[in-house]
Amino acid sequence: MVAQAPAQLAREEVAELYRRPLLDLVFEGARIHRAHHDPHVVQCSTLLSIKTGACQEDCKYCSQSAHNQTDLEREKLLAIEQVITAAKNAKAGGADRFCMGAAWRSIKDNKDFDRVLEMVREVKSLDLETCGTFGMLTPAQAQLLKEAGLDYYNHNLDTSPEYYEEVITTRTYDDRLTTLAAVRDAGMKVCCGGILGMGESEDDRIGLLHQLAIQSPPPESVPINALVPVEGTPLENVPPLAWDQMVRAVAVARILMPESMVRLSAGRHAMSEEAQAMCFMAGANSIFLGDQLLTTPNRGKDRDQELFDRLGLEGINESEPAVVVEV
Repeated sequence: MVAQAPAQLAREEVAELYRRPLLDLVFEGARIHRAHHDPHVVQCSTLLSIKTGACQEDCKYCSQSAHNQTDLEREKLLAIEQVITAAKNAKAGGADRFCMGAAWRSIKDNKDFDRVLEMVREVKSLDLETCGTFGMLTPAQAQLLKEAGLDYYNHNLDTSPEYYEEVITTRTYDDRLTTLAAVRDAGMKVCCGGILGMGESEDDRIGLLHQLAIQSPPPESVPINALVPVEGTPLENVPPLAWDQMVRAVAVARILMPESMVRLSAGRHAMSEEAQAMCFMAGANSIFLGDQLLTTPNRGKDRDQELFDRLGLEGINESEPAVVVEV
């Protein structure tokens, strides 16, 4: 099976692909990956929480939800100077994209939004790609973020439409799609993926991948996350996801969205190096650097560099032309 135009892609086809023998699936993902990307390079981003905690959403996986009884301390929106310093440090540490996240249900048209726009302008002036995730957007807000210099907007679908209400009830699946449409209409690139291992079925993982692939165009960046259980959240005792499910999701994302950056995201700190290596083989070509992703742990830069050296990988600025491998 090869990648098809979104209008032609049926969920049953995604299921058939996902359930192929694992090594056959990885081989196909690697073939597609090498036809569209340099297989030896990985795009590196850094993620900073610019406003932490007290979110009105009831996402059952999230330490920042006001509905969950976690030990996370609420923090106000950071000062612009703090964000600029973090962005400079990220660039010095090898990141070429700087991502900013705020725990809001939606952006309000107020002084905080004005400060976010200034953050975007300042980070962009450092010759970094910019990404933001600030909750739901109106078309007018999306346009203002675009004009300020935001390159990517992250808004994940999280899971399949069928399982969504088992995880979140304060915002609908259509709400998410509406925000994604506003981002597209404003001319920004879309960063959109999901979280695996929240108690969903394999069919739900297939449904998520189908929803991602039928976006037109598909997201330019596709983060594949594994649940990081947080004490005090309703999902704190969910059993760990089997490693092969992450590999399958990465391979299917690569095959169906061949030109997208497929990011191995949250939960990577708990994966063995062998499982990560198979994900890179299957088509993952983007990671987050640093010790923390918003409020959850991440592998440190030194460990990532050791793994990159072992696998013969290197970081790359996404704006540089990739050298694809003929297959």
